[in-house]
Amino acid sequence: MKKLKWHLAQWLELRWWKRYLRHKNKHEYLSWKKDYWKNILENIEDVAPVDAVKTICDLGCGPAGIFIAMPQNNITAVDPLLNEYEKQIPFFSKSYYPNVQFVESTMENFSVAAKYDLVFCMNAINHVHDIEKAFDKLKAICTENGTVVISIDVHNYSFFKYLFRLVPGDVLHPYQYDLNEYKSFLENRGMKILKTELLKKEFLFNHYLIVVRR
Repeated sequence: MKKLKWHLAQWLELRWWKRYLRHKNKHEYLSWKKDYWKNILENIEDVAPVDAVKTICDLGCGPAGIFIAMPQNNITAVDPLLNEYEKQIPFFSKSYYPNVQFVESTMENFSVAAKYDLVFCMNAINHVHDIEKAFDKLKAICTENGTVVISIDVHNYSFFKYLFRLVPGDVLHPYQYDLNEYKSFLENRGMKILKTELLKKEFLFNHYLIVVRR
């Protein structure tokens, strides 16, 4: 059942991107998205300055991940749908980003020869097949004293959290947790939380940024 939910979520993720971008202007959207990511990078500069690191990974990058806002850095961008994005979404081409090494892989199965000083996982950790293995991977690919930055939609109410676990109220996201539970995933792996910031407040979910040190 868990595997089926993940495959359904991946299919819906690709469909969502196609519908979301269908009537948008390519250059206007990418410009807006770059500005959005630049604001995130400025937000974390006090604890994770990009200019101070050598190696960066954007894990679960999607077709317009934070990699698009760092053209001067050497980045590895990882996503299981990269080839499908390039085939089906005209907004994305690997050739647009010569500084990025793209790897089509799930988060759990991604393997590296060398670890990264800075790992981003932006709005992706609750899309995975096995969330325990995904959090293990975040730590495993990060250098000692390296930094992990995640953003995530978290439940505001226990009632809806447990309801969505029982019924497909949010099929794009196989996992449903609140902020403290996501923090526990990180702290239970020995990572130290440096910063927690509310990015967007809504009724069912709030969108948070969490920065941790390995």
